Amino acid sequence: MSLIETRKTGGRIAAVEVLEPRARDSWTHTRDGEPRGYIDSDRLKELWIHTGTACNLACPFCLEGSKPGDRRIEGMTLADARPRLDEALALGVEQFSFTGGEPFVIRDFVNLLAYASEHRPCFVLTNATEPLLRRRHQVAPLVRQPHPIHFRVSLDHPDPARHDAGRGEGSFARAMEGIAWLVAQGFRVSIARQSDPGEDAAAVEAAFRARFRAHGIPESLAFTAFPDLGVPGSEDGSPEITETCMEKYPTRESRAHFMCTYTRMLVKTQGRVRVYACTLVDDDPQYDLGGTLAESLEQRIMLRHHRCFACYRFGASCSAPA
Repeated sequence: MSLIETRKTGGRIAAVEVLEPRARDSWTHTRDGEPRGYIDSDRLKELWIHTGTACNLACPFCLEGSKPGDRRIEGMTLADARPRLDEALALGVEQFSFTGGEPFVIRDFVNLLAYASEHRPCFVLTNATEPLLRRRHQVAPLVRQPHPIHFRVSLDHPDPARHDAGRGEGSFARAMEGIAWLVAQGFRVSIARQSDPGEDAAAVEAAFRARFRAHGIPESLAFTAFPDLGVPGSEDGSPEITETCMEKYPTRESRAHFMCTYTRMLVKTQGRVRVYACTLVDDDPQYDLGGTLAESLEQRIMLRHHRCFACYRFGASCSAPA
């Protein structure tokens, strides 16, 4: 349950939803009763658009729990997103970024990407397999948009068998085809890979580059390595972040690696577009910050989710310059 009360923030009075005491305590305090660490943000540098949890693949480790036909997060259309994209432009946003699911599963995604890249550089997370390959005739003209589009392709491991064990037989080969095609069109491409505890990162990336050479793909593609972030609703036992922990990052500049200082994400649920605090935290409705970007920037974000610890410890970021 929740209550509605008014608060004065930044000289303005706004009605906000306030959780009942038991839930509010969970939001603001750790299990041991200590005040949680938090982030206050007053700018919007990057807006993420969640295109929905539908995907052509059903990877058991997917942090979104995506699979064919999934509707935990509903598919986003241009009509859904455009009011908030326009609001973001008025707020000085510098980049639009897209995640899923698999964005190219969504019928209206190319139109959405075309509109966004008319106005700002764009960044797209994709598996670069059938949904992209089937729409090459629609995607190719986007290389001529006023702003560049950067594609980050999920390629878990340099060993095709290990990659395909999670994503399905033949997925590695199709992803390599998609990467090669994107590069040939002139799009910027980078790779999102999985990381293993204690791995030799240089050796892993050298193995990837050997694969790239064999497929005529440039060896200069950049990598971003991600740990296992768990499936939606899971808890990995990460330590809770308290106000005392945040003394490690005492200034605005030192907190800038937390994505919630400068990003927001659009999520469509129950037919409504809502603004969430972080692209990694769409499985907790307490990170729903409202229906507009302006009101979302007025709210304090508690570092309650276990994925917040990745940002705290590693300076992790899903983003990259487009």
